[in-house]
Amino acid sequence: MRLTTKTRYGVRAMFDIAYHSQSQPGVAAQAKHIARREDIPLRYLEQIFQDLKRAGLVESKRGPRGGYTLKREPETINLSDIVVALQGPIENIFIDESEAIEADPTQPICSRHVTSSLWKDLAGQVSGWLAEISLADLVARGAKLGVPRVGSGQPMYFI
Repeated sequence: MRLTTKTRYGVRAMFDIAYHSQSQPGVAAQAKHIARREDIPLRYLEQIFQDLKRAGLVESKRGPRGGYTLKREPETINLSDIVVALQGPIENIFIDESEAIEADPTQPICSRHVTSSLWKDLAGQVSGWLAEISLADLVARGAKLGVPRVGSGQPMYFI
Protein backbone atom coordinates (compact mmCIF):
# COMPACT_ATOMS: atom_id res chain seq x y z
CA MET A 1 0.00 0.00 0.00
CA ARG A 2 1.32 3.40 -0.91
CA LEU A 3 -0.43 6.58 0.09
CA THR A 4 0.34 9.48 -2.20
CA THR A 5 2.28 12.50 -0.99
CA LYS A 6 -0.89 14.49 -1.53
CA THR A 7 -2.77 12.24 0.89
CA ARG A 8 -0.03 12.29 3.53
CA TYR A 9 0.18 16.10 3.32
CA GLY A 10 -3.60 16.35 3.44
CA VAL A 11 -3.80 14.33 6.66
CA ARG A 12 -1.09 16.52 8.21
CA ALA A 13 -2.89 19.71 7.14
CA MET A 14 -6.22 18.49 8.55
CA PHE A 15 -4.50 17.52 11.80
CA ASP A 16 -2.89 20.97 11.94
CA ILE A 17 -6.22 22.76 11.61
CA ALA A 18 -7.90 20.53 14.21
CA TYR A 19 -4.99 20.69 16.65
CA HIS A 20 -4.36 24.41 16.55
CA SER A 21 -8.01 25.42 16.42
CA GLN A 22 -8.37 24.15 20.00
CA SER A 23 -6.02 26.86 21.24
CA GLN A 24 -7.63 29.50 19.00
CA PRO A 25 -11.33 28.64 18.62
CA GLY A 26 -13.12 30.34 15.75
CA VAL A 27 -9.88 31.51 14.11
CA ALA A 28 -9.30 30.29 10.56
CA ALA A 29 -5.90 28.76 9.88
CA GLN A 30 -4.03 30.46 7.07
CA ALA A 31 -2.51 28.17 4.45
CA LYS A 32 0.88 29.89 4.70
CA HIS A 33 1.07 29.12 8.43
CA ILE A 34 0.02 25.50 7.94
CA ALA A 35 2.54 25.14 5.10
CA ARG A 36 5.32 26.46 7.31
CA ARG A 37 4.43 24.37 10.36
CA GLU A 38 3.95 21.18 8.36
CA ASP A 39 6.74 21.76 5.82
CA ILE A 40 4.37 21.50 2.85
CA PRO A 41 4.87 23.61 -0.30
CA LEU A 42 2.22 26.35 -0.16
CA ARG A 43 1.02 26.02 -3.77
CA TYR A 44 0.64 22.27 -3.36
CA LEU A 45 -1.21 22.75 -0.07
CA GLU A 46 -3.66 25.13 -1.74
CA GLN A 47 -4.42 22.44 -4.36
CA ILE A 48 -4.97 19.91 -1.59
CA PHE A 49 -7.36 22.27 0.17
CA GLN A 50 -9.40 22.58 -3.03
CA ASP A 51 -9.96 18.80 -3.01
CA LEU A 52 -10.76 18.81 0.72
CA LYS A 53 -13.17 21.68 0.19
CA ARG A 54 -14.90 19.82 -2.67
CA ALA A 55 -15.26 16.81 -0.36
CA GLY A 56 -16.95 18.96 2.30
CA LEU A 57 -14.18 18.56 4.87
CA VAL A 58 -12.95 22.16 5.07
CA GLU A 59 -14.33 25.56 4.28
CA SER A 60 -12.44 28.69 3.38
CA LYS A 61 -12.89 32.31 4.26
CA ARG A 62 -11.33 35.05 2.17
CA GLY A 63 -9.78 38.24 3.41
CA PRO A 64 -7.17 39.36 5.94
CA ARG A 65 -8.64 37.16 8.71
CA GLY A 66 -9.39 34.38 6.26
CA GLY A 67 -8.10 30.88 6.06
CA TYR A 68 -9.39 27.35 6.47
CA THR A 69 -11.59 25.77 9.12
CA LEU A 70 -12.98 22.28 9.48
CA LYS A 71 -16.49 22.01 8.11
CA ARG A 72 -17.39 19.36 10.69
CA GLU A 73 -16.28 18.57 14.21
CA PRO A 74 -12.96 16.65 14.45
CA GLU A 75 -14.79 13.69 16.02
CA THR A 76 -16.84 13.27 12.83
CA ILE A 77 -13.98 13.41 10.31
CA ASN A 78 -12.04 10.19 9.99
CA LEU A 79 -8.90 9.30 8.10
CA SER A 80 -10.93 7.37 5.56
CA ASP A 81 -12.79 10.58 4.63
CA ILE A 82 -9.49 12.34 3.97
CA VAL A 83 -7.89 9.48 2.04
CA VAL A 84 -10.93 9.05 -0.20
CA ALA A 85 -11.14 12.82 -0.82
CA LEU A 86 -7.50 12.99 -1.92
CA GLN A 87 -6.74 9.60 -3.41
CA GLY A 88 -10.07 8.05 -4.38
CA PRO A 89 -11.58 4.78 -3.19
CA ILE A 90 -9.32 2.87 -0.80
CA GLU A 91 -9.83 -0.29 -2.84
CA ASN A 92 -7.96 1.39 -5.73
CA ILE A 93 -4.85 1.67 -3.55
CA PHE A 94 -4.63 -2.11 -3.39
CA ILE A 95 -6.11 -3.31 -6.66
CA ASP A 96 -4.52 -2.38 -9.93
CA GLU A 97 -7.02 -2.18 -12.78
CA SER A 98 -5.18 -5.01 -14.50
CA GLU A 99 -5.74 -7.18 -11.39
CA ALA A 100 -9.42 -6.35 -10.92
CA ILE A 101 -11.68 -9.14 -12.00
CA GLU A 102 -15.37 -8.69 -12.39
CA ALA A 103 -17.58 -11.62 -11.47
CA ASP A 104 -18.27 -13.29 -14.81
CA PRO A 105 -19.72 -16.79 -14.58
CA THR A 106 -18.69 -17.52 -18.18
CA GLN A 107 -14.97 -17.15 -17.38
CA PRO A 108 -13.00 -19.93 -15.72
CA ILE A 109 -11.64 -19.34 -12.23
CA CYS A 110 -7.90 -18.61 -12.20
CA SER A 111 -5.19 -17.52 -9.76
CA ARG A 112 -5.99 -13.85 -10.42
CA HIS A 113 -9.39 -14.45 -8.79
CA VAL A 114 -7.60 -15.55 -5.62
CA THR A 115 -5.24 -12.59 -5.43
CA SER A 116 -7.91 -10.12 -6.50
CA SER A 117 -10.20 -11.30 -3.70
CA LEU A 118 -7.26 -11.12 -1.27
CA TRP A 119 -6.57 -7.46 -2.15
CA LYS A 120 -10.28 -6.63 -1.87
CA ASP A 121 -10.36 -8.14 1.61
CA LEU A 122 -7.23 -6.22 2.61
CA ALA A 123 -8.73 -2.98 1.27
CA GLY A 124 -11.83 -3.63 3.38
CA GLN A 125 -9.70 -4.15 6.51
CA VAL A 126 -7.66 -1.00 5.92
CA SER A 127 -10.77 1.02 5.08
CA GLY A 128 -12.40 -0.10 8.32
CA TRP A 129 -9.30 0.76 10.33
CA LEU A 130 -9.01 4.23 8.75
CA ALA A 131 -12.71 4.83 9.42
CA GLU A 132 -12.12 4.18 13.14
CA ILE A 133 -9.52 6.95 13.53
CA SER A 134 -10.89 10.47 13.75
CA LEU A 135 -9.13 13.81 13.65
CA ALA A 136 -9.99 14.07 17.35
CA ASP A 137 -7.95 10.89 17.91
CA LEU A 138 -5.01 12.50 16.09
CA VAL A 139 -5.38 15.65 18.19
CA ALA A 140 -5.26 13.55 21.37
CA ARG A 141 -2.18 11.73 20.04
CA GLY A 142 -0.50 15.07 19.24
CA ALA A 143 -1.20 16.37 22.74
CA LYS A 144 0.11 13.15 24.30
CA LEU A 145 3.31 13.42 22.25
CA GLY A 146 3.70 17.06 23.32
CA VAL A 147 3.30 18.79 19.96
CA PRO A 148 3.38 22.54 20.77
CA ARG A 149 0.23 24.49 20.01
CA VAL A 150 0.02 27.91 18.42
CA GLY A 151 -0.14 30.51 21.18
CA SER A 152 1.00 28.07 23.86
CA GLY A 153 4.10 30.10 24.64
CA GLN A 154 6.30 27.19 23.56
CA PRO A 155 8.57 27.55 20.56
CA MET A 156 7.10 26.05 17.40
CA TYR A 157 10.35 25.05 15.76
CA PHE A 158 13.44 23.36 17.04
CA ILE A 159 16.86 23.64 15.48
